[in-house]
Amino acid sequence: MSAQDRLTDALYGLGWSTVKKLPEPVAARLGRTIADLAWKQRGKGVQRLESNYARVVPGASPERLAELSRAGMRSYLRYWMESFRLPAWSEERIKGGFEGKDLHHLTEGLAAGRGVVLALPHLANWDLAGAWVTTKLGIPFTTVAERLKPETLYDRFVAYREGLGMEVLPHSGGTAFGTLARRLRDGGLVCLVADRDLSASGVEVDFFGDTARMPAGPALLAQQTGALLLPVTLWYDDSPVMRGRVHPPVEVPESGTRAEKTSVMTQALADAFATGIADHPEDWHMLQRLWLADLDPAKGST
Repeated sequence: MSAQDRLTDALYGLGWSTVKKLPEPVAARLGRTIADLAWKQRGKGVQRLESNYARVVPGASPERLAELSRAGMRSYLRYWMESFRLPAWSEERIKGGFEGKDLHHLTEGLAAGRGVVLALPHLANWDLAGAWVTTKLGIPFTTVAERLKPETLYDRFVAYREGLGMEVLPHSGGTAFGTLARRLRDGGLVCLVADRDLSASGVEVDFFGDTARMPAGPALLAQQTGALLLPVTLWYDDSPVMRGRVHPPVEVPESGTRAEKTSVMTQALADAFATGIADHPEDWHMLQRLWLADLDPAKGST
């Protein structure tokens, strides 16, 4: 392991071991302080965040984009402070930490014996939403995690999410799709963060007026298993409670090839994601390149 990898792993380990012991108001203030410092430094992540917000809020002035990026960094650090503390939260704190709209789409789908795929963008805190599902609703689910470097950091994330009641599969390796399909055919729940394609072989969609690429997995799983495909968007307000909405199901088209159906369904997901992101842009934590026009052809993505 390189020195940089050891440092990265140590910093995350420090976060999980130290931040979770802090009183919640102290952790919240610490998160805002770190966010403001990072924002003032205007590193590549902050600049990319502003560039992405410029697409989401067309015509925004430089001052407005700066306001959004500062709020975005605060939201991003709120996600991290909550995530570091989640393993120490009581069941009651988790149950009271999220409030959702239109949850009947999820509960009725599962009650009918259909598997359900929840597809989310990088909005607010998807880990908290997952912990709420396993704790408040008592519903276990399966998800997929990108393999991180160093491997010890990936292992930390897997252990963290499994500790919250999730079954976690590695994104790479080729076996995740089959396992997800089996869970869905058994009437289970699968949750996938699905607004950025990691394989460079995803589906092209129109997203805020330009072309981006999103993963085909959610649509393919729904087609192959008969599972219900539900977009979910999340957001923060000024309270300690995160909010969310389960959108109406994305239906499988009655005609067309598998690729054509996948394209239509993935575009429907992108449209639902765009609705939630446009309403709460500061809670969209996209500090990477997303649109094809922004990608470096020599490197694929950064």
